[in-house]
Amino acid sequence: MNFPAALPAAADSNSTDILAVANSPVLWACAIGVFLVIVVQSVIYMKAARLAAPHIGMSQAELKTSFRAGAISALGPSLAVVMVAVALLTVFGTPAVLVRIGLIGSVSYETAAAAIAANSAGAELGGPTYTQAVFGLALAAMSLGGAMWMIATLILTPLLKKGDSALRKVNPAIMMVVSGAAMVAAFMVLGIGELPKSWIHVVAFVSSAAIMTGLMVIAKRVNRPWIKEWALGIAIILSLAITYAATRL
Repeated sequence: MNFPAALPAAADSNSTDILAVANSPVLWACAIGVFLVIVVQSVIYMKAARLAAPHIGMSQAELKTSFRAGAISALGPSLAVVMVAVALLTVFGTPAVLVRIGLIGSVSYETAAAAIAANSAGAELGGPTYTQAVFGLALAAMSLGGAMWMIATLILTPLLKKGDSALRKVNPAIMMVVSGAAMVAAFMVLGIGELPKSWIHVVAFVSSAAIMTGLMVIAKRVNRPWIKEWALGIAIILSLAITYAATRL
């Protein structure tokens, strides 16, 4: 990893040497700060979960299983993000990729926002007209867009909590159905949106869905909970392999 000695000496708004500012100490400090905040938040949430578990009838063994399942399930989606992030290092630099794509944002949103910002300045993202000034504009667009997501969450979460409490008073089981349906709908919308792009996208969608369903059925029939924990990562890796094989036909 490259740590330039000082930003002012390397900065030149008309220069196409993006990495001179993209890997600046200022951006590295911001990225490390974000990582530290996330680590502290994770520790706080884990402690809170341990304290709340006995009050909802969850044993420590079940709590450990949920933590393990969450950690393992995160590995699969992370693979896709890592592959895209590596490809974008030369465009955005390591600190911006770590924060905007690795931790906070969506790969598709971040690249789209950066491309729109670059086009508005008459430049092409990653092209010969992609100067340090355009990089700064693209980074600002990605950061402001991501900030709006967090501000919206901050405002809407208390409102949604009131709705949650009202529905639970009517029927406590409603929120279990609503939350589960919302997750299924969200992933279905994201997946179906990819289908019209090409037959390869259809192969990836269908194969991953079939593998995930098969693993869930197998885990239930053989009574092996660990299969459910690894199901998401296995489905992603196998579907990627199947999709790659399909492109070679």
